Amino acid sequence: MASHRKPRTRIPTSSSTGRRTAYGFTTAALASVTLLSQTANAAPSDPKPGTTQSIEAVKEKVDTLYHQAETATQHYNAAKEHSEEQRTKVSRLLDDVAENTEKLNESRRTLGTYAAAQYRNGGMTSSAASLLFSNDPQDLFDQSHLMSRMAGSQKKAVDDFQTQAAKAAEERREASRSLASLTETQKELKTKKKSVQDKLSQARQLLANLTAKEKARLAAIEKKKDEEARRKAAELAEKQRKAAAEQKQQEQKQGQQSSAASGSGSSSGSGSGSGSSTSTNSTKAAKAIDFAESQLGKPYVWGATGPNSYDCSGLTQAAWKAAGVSLPRTTWDQVKAGTRVSTSDLKPGDLVFFFDDISHVGLYIGDGMMIHAPKPGDVVKKAPITEMPIYGSVRPA
Repeated sequence: MASHRKPRTRIPTSSSTGRRTAYGFTTAALASVTLLSQTANAAPSDPKPGTTQSIEAVKEKVDTLYHQAETATQHYNAAKEHSEEQRTKVSRLLDDVAENTEKLNESRRTLGTYAAAQYRNGGMTSSAASLLFSNDPQDLFDQSHLMSRMAGSQKKAVDDFQTQAAKAAEERREASRSLASLTETQKELKTKKKSVQDKLSQARQLLANLTAKEKARLAAIEKKKDEEARRKAAELAEKQRKAAAEQKQQEQKQGQQSSAASGSGSSSGSGSGSGSSTSTNSTKAAKAIDFAESQLGKPYVWGATGPNSYDCSGLTQAAWKAAGVSLPRTTWDQVKAGTRVSTSDLKPGDLVFFFDDISHVGLYIGDGMMIHAPKPGDVVKKAPITEMPIYGSVRPA
């Protein structure tokens, strides 16, 4: 079957932007920003150094560029995922074309056999004449019966040939359309990749133009912002603990009232199933967190899904995969995968999404903290969820 299929050229593999103030960059990012890009394009005009306002303006520009790059990364991830799906579809279609071409050739060979037989017997006279020349009338009867059956087989062979020919033609057309679509997706992928690289190049150029004093000032600003985020995270954690304690007291009170009304036997029976489900979900969440913690310190690389580096959604996808739960690739799809929960109801293992365009995600680990892959130049680390504007949260399992 493979002989009927022409060798195929291997197709090379090649992420929305919304504007708002992005989260801060770390001291490491100030010194060196790891980029998967080519030589930086011309950067925006730089503000004059020497004042607090100009330094903060640079910080805002860099943060915005990082945010735009992360949004573009999600577009890139989506385009890459679509490209891989199309490539798989094209491969399957080409396999189907090869298989049906073989079936078509088999039908053609069957028709050829019948055509040759008809040609050889084309001069046969009527049955009466054949009877006169036949040495054995029974032989003629057997031959006539066989020819009658062959007529039906010939019709089926013709029908099969026509069916296979139409199917093969349609599959060739579909494969051609899919190849054209894949080509367009590959072009889109290159465009998204360039968009990410351009944003990161501009951010790198802005940072490279800073003096040592300006970098120190930026580091101080970032430290102050981090301290404020951690203070808010601690306040959030305290509120969560109080809410959890109140909920537990309420559940215990309801359980006591239910036991008094209907008997402890039925009450314990109804609570068993719910407890088992909660325990299973907690176990999965613990596995996801254990995986994420084992990745601490690995570099952020846009478009990466592990095992040596990650972007934000690549990390959360890999963490929950380790727990046996399959998540989509992009933040925009992950936010739809699971049950929405409020920030006050967060539990370890939940996914927390950030910014209005849902361009960033982290794995909640409790006490107002998360593990996430922040941005180029940084590493997978723990951070307060309050350091960025929260869009919403999801419980995958």
